[in-house]
Amino acid sequence: MHEFKYRHNALYCEHVKVSDVAAVVGTPFYLYSYQTIVDHYQKINKAFTGVDHLICFSMKSNSNLAICRILIKEGSGLDIVSGGELFKALKIGIDPKRIVFAGVGKSRKEIEEAIRADILFFNVESLPEIDLIDSVAKGLNVKADVCLRLNPDVAVKTHRYIVTGMSESKFGMSFDVARRILERADAFTNIRIRGLHVHIGSQITRSRPYVRALKRVYAFVRNSPIELEYLNIGGGLGVIYNKEQPQTAHRFARAILPFVKKIGLKLILEPGRFIVGNSGILVTRVAYLKESFHKKFVIVDAGMNDLVRPSYYNAYHSVVPVERNAQRNAPSVIADVVGPICESGDFLAKSRHLPILGDGDLLAVMGAGAYGYTMSSNYNSRPRVPEVLVMKDKFYVVRERETYKDLIKGEIIPEGIL
Repeated sequence: MHEFKYRHNALYCEHVKVSDVAAVVGTPFYLYSYQTIVDHYQKINKAFTGVDHLICFSMKSNSNLAICRILIKEGSGLDIVSGGELFKALKIGIDPKRIVFAGVGKSRKEIEEAIRADILFFNVESLPEIDLIDSVAKGLNVKADVCLRLNPDVAVKTHRYIVTGMSESKFGMSFDVARRILERADAFTNIRIRGLHVHIGSQITRSRPYVRALKRVYAFVRNSPIELEYLNIGGGLGVIYNKEQPQTAHRFARAILPFVKKIGLKLILEPGRFIVGNSGILVTRVAYLKESFHKKFVIVDAGMNDLVRPSYYNAYHSVVPVERNAQRNAPSVIADVVGPICESGDFLAKSRHLPILGDGDLLAVMGAGAYGYTMSSNYNSRPRVPEVLVMKDKFYVVRERETYKDLIKGEIIPEGIL
């Protein structure tokens, strides 16, 4: 559940009227619920109370400093995938020993920064990466801790762009390669192999693929030539965007805990979407109403540069009015909700039943808390939107709206073309 609800036909975030926020900060903007973030974190944390575990929130889903700080205060670690995320994580005072670093293309500079910060470990994706980490650690005269990311070749029912655990994926290594690395672990003089990492994809609504992967991991661990400490099962738990019926955290834990306990290693989870997906919305204002041939369009001031998921993944997000009609069976229309970007792929919703709208009306794009702002851009030279956090009956701008000056920051015109 989430804390976006109608009261007297007005949409509220916790105890704050969404239209009141719009009146102060303008549109478009992202709006987050503190209570929803905390509730969803605690759901998955409590579901795994039966085993020694660490939750590392996936920063790529939402890296706003305030949101990450909320989760750190609740006891979460952080899953990072870049030097920039490491910088942000350290900026908000996290214990580095609660940071894990994933990703297939870590640079020498990023590796060195992470080793100097003394993070918990790297999730390594290939033999060349292990060689590089070993070399960097040797240069710093320290030992670096790593987990081997396995690719279990397990199919999951989700968008093909977010499947990460099949043989054709760029992520992870085969069990055979991982076994050969473990067999020659002593050859890496400045690395300690601490465990295994398995992340099979995102927006997964059933536990069965995890069970299949864990069965393979169990067989692998039984025959490991070295002692291991950690099992990192990644993230990927799905949320409700439309008609999905995802498993609850409790049901997920109940399904996989027998295998986790059997494997017997300290558990790490890396949820992102599950915690923040339904904790945020994108609020946008109707700019124009247009009819063209047989179609109706609601043109709004938010576009694919603000929320790319519908265009990139053909993802469904519910779109609702911020102020709804009090009349039952009020007339409606079928329309596409589109933005101002000069691309045919610039849409937020297609063929939706919407109430009769007018210029200036506010709409809320639901379920936009994960992979919303973090995937936004300045395409068409549009400043990125602000982010706002609601805590009970107060709201705070936790990222200011960009200005036109921000668009040219760092740009230089050489003297020869002045």
